[in-house]
Amino acid sequence: MDILKYISSTVFSGILNWIEWMKERKDKWITVRTVYDPLEAQMIKDLLESGGIDVIIRSSKVTPYPVNIGRMGEIKVLIRDIDLEDAESVLEKLSTDEDL
Repeated sequence: MDILKYISSTVFSGILNWIEWMKERKDKWITVRTVYDPLEAQMIKDLLESGGIDVIIRSSKVTPYPVNIGRMGEIKVLIRDIDLEDAESVLEKLSTDEDL
């Protein structure tokens, strides 16, 4: 009977650890593109979201002041790391379509 308790507690513990790991993975955001034009960032966001990819846009710009010097002008397009492969294929298709 003790063996069954040990096995069930070990399996249950493993399942809980896996669930926690999946929760952590879901919240890891990475930069997929860095641009300097707000319109370009919004277009990339719209394109990725149309493919079912969650997107966040981050910028250090202060709205009333149009500063585009160095890192102050950067606009980062972030996605979840688990969506990187899908996002890269969508953006690659975009860049090949622009060459036409």
